[in-house]
Amino acid sequence: MMTNRQIAALETRKKLLEVSKKIICEKGLVNTSIGEITKACGVSNGTFYTYFKRKEDVLFELSREMFQEIFDKAQNYDGTFIDRIKFFMINFSDYIEKSSLKLCQEWVRNTVDPDLVENSVDKYKLSGDIIHVKKLIEKGLEQGELKADTPVEILAHTIIDILYGEMLCWNMSGGAYSFRERTKEFCDRFIVSLITPYLHRKEA
Repeated sequence: MMTNRQIAALETRKKLLEVSKKIICEKGLVNTSIGEITKACGVSNGTFYTYFKRKEDVLFELSREMFQEIFDKAQNYDGTFIDRIKFFMINFSDYIEKSSLKLCQEWVRNTVDPDLVENSVDKYKLSGDIIHVKKLIEKGLEQGELKADTPVEILAHTIIDILYGEMLCWNMSGGAYSFRERTKEFCDRFIVSLITPYLHRKEA
């Protein structure tokens, strides 16, 4: 059982993340100061540094927690292998779009430049996302939904390449269309033909 002090610490950290997200979405990371974040939270700068080394760490923490949650839900999604892949891809895109174009642009800028990333988990987020998709594919193999010779590595890379490519194009368009709907359209039109050659039985 947690003490009142531990509960208060968790609440403070949660508030710092929520307020940081709101300000970064409005102003961008470059134009956001730690002092601005702590003032909005009603805490000192020292309190911020108790939980995070830099403001960039807040950005990575926000994405890490949510993408892990999306993966966990996809793993446990009640449906076929294709349903689980669709769920992962659409919710991946949906979270990014709802988080705002500005936040996504900041995340892309900071992950593309490895010198800005101190945490190895965030520095290698691309490989982490590929591992998540590989686990979804491996579950399909374990459950007998996929053929034994399914090219797990190539298929996982292909799915993430599609998602990251769509994310980059959405960024470059300035959010001219819905990232979620574009991903859903891809899934509805092409995911079955991409996956079907590896299925033991036709799912869709």
